Amino acid sequence: MALALSLVGLTGCASTTQIGATGVDRRQFMLVSSDEINAASSQQYQQVIAQARQKGVLDTNASQVVRLRNIANRLIAQTPRFRPDVKNWQWEVHLINSDQLNASCMPGGKILFYTGIINRLNLTDDEIAAIMGHEMSHALREHGREQASRDMAQGLGLGILAAAVGLSDGATQAVGMAAQVGLDLPHSREQEAEADTLGLELMARAGYNPQSALSLWQKMGAASTSAPPKFLSTHPPTAERYAHIQALLPRVMPLYQATLNSGRRYG
Repeated sequence: MALALSLVGLTGCASTTQIGATGVDRRQFMLVSSDEINAASSQQYQQVIAQARQKGVLDTNASQVVRLRNIANRLIAQTPRFRPDVKNWQWEVHLINSDQLNASCMPGGKILFYTGIINRLNLTDDEIAAIMGHEMSHALREHGREQASRDMAQGLGLGILAAAVGLSDGATQAVGMAAQVGLDLPHSREQEAEADTLGLELMARAGYNPQSALSLWQKMGAASTSAPPKFLSTHPPTAERYAHIQALLPRVMPLYQATLNSGRRYG
């Protein structure tokens, strides 16, 4: 694993976004280019959209689609504060009729919501903005590209290690599993916390109440009947996430209030 991580010295490490009020400025390890990730993600997104359209479940609720796109437009307007190149992204927003409690924003700005998360949780616009801001933050921070780079480095390093010390296939798999639990999953939880942080700032600047992130996660916690142990989960426990958001509110509420006081009120 040390061999894999030593590849960091062979590549550039920098933060993908400009620092904001919440202080997200972690340096990130990248081996894969943004163009490669964005192109692959766009292709995958279009496949999902095409399949949903073929099944007759794409954008079937016109009023909900308009609602989502209005919220997205307000959030998107704030994204250049964090990285100017998003002006070149081809943002898309679609809604799939499904009972799933799910939403995502793929690299390059491809947003997808499922009706289940809106209807089953009876989400307000502010709560939708909390979810969408979180997912958009994953894209802004290029977490998918970062994870792909780590996977590539880990694969290269594990192959070198196996050849050097003569590991059997079983031993190689065991080392890979240990690496996943020890490095990949904690790193994914770090990304989730980072998306929560940046997402709160994004929604506040767009004029959505960041306190709604608390009610959102209360609803999500009530809807989740079970959860994996923290050490095997890519998401932090709901209680931990709730406390993290509460601690950030003093930083982001002034941004929200400033938006309201500036007269930039949204309908």
